[in-house]
Amino acid sequence: MGFALSHYCCFLCFIVLLPLLCKCEDTFTYSRATYYGSPDCLGTPTGACGFGEYGRSVNGGNVGAVSRLYRNGTGCGACYQVRCKVPNLCADNGMKVVVTDHGEGDYTDFILSPRGFSMLARPNMAADLFAYGVVGIEYRRVPCQYPGSNIFFKVHEHSRFPDYLAIVMLYQAGLSDITAVDIWQEDCQEWKGMRKSYGAVWDMANPPKGPVGLRFQVSGRGGQKWVQLMNVIPSDWKAGVAYDSAFQLDY
Repeated sequence: MGFALSHYCCFLCFIVLLPLLCKCEDTFTYSRATYYGSPDCLGTPTGACGFGEYGRSVNGGNVGAVSRLYRNGTGCGACYQVRCKVPNLCADNGMKVVVTDHGEGDYTDFILSPRGFSMLARPNMAADLFAYGVVGIEYRRVPCQYPGSNIFFKVHEHSRFPDYLAIVMLYQAGLSDITAVDIWQEDCQEWKGMRKSYGAVWDMANPPKGPVGLRFQVSGRGGQKWVQLMNVIPSDWKAGVAYDSAFQLDY
């Protein structure tokens, strides 16, 4: 009887605590945020993620640099809800920022574009918030959303056809990270790993000839899985061009 009762109590505790355990990853983390200078209040096209112009304007320019959340570039493209904590100045829901750069300063986790920083404020309160310079915040990771858009594979501007191929993924939705990228070598009938160059940029010297097939490892709350996409980049690829994958992540 005592054995059965103890097991029932354990089961009851599990049922009661499970919702709390499931929500723990959704809780906010307290930190600090500041902003960087920009001539047009948007992001910078030279950010450490390697996004180029996309890193300046994605998400309406509500972008930012992170320090520990950068994770050697794995954190590039991730989305966060950020809310500041200055009474009477800060909007209740804050704003959503896309990570496009790496930066550290004054014990901050976020260095936001001017437009992004202004979105933290209540209407007509942005100037007062800018006067603080650095503000206390709370943040949590949220799914990136790009309605109507697939993932694009951009051939990085530093690529040189046909001897050197570097790619970066744009408009990646969901909560997952890309932790590895392979390229299909048709003549050997095998996958070959691409090198993590920097930020979100993956590269390979002397890439296989012909249409480019890719597979990438997706890591998230549900574990890891590989996504395979064949012929996503044409055989005559050009540096600086972004190619539609006709695929999008939703997790």
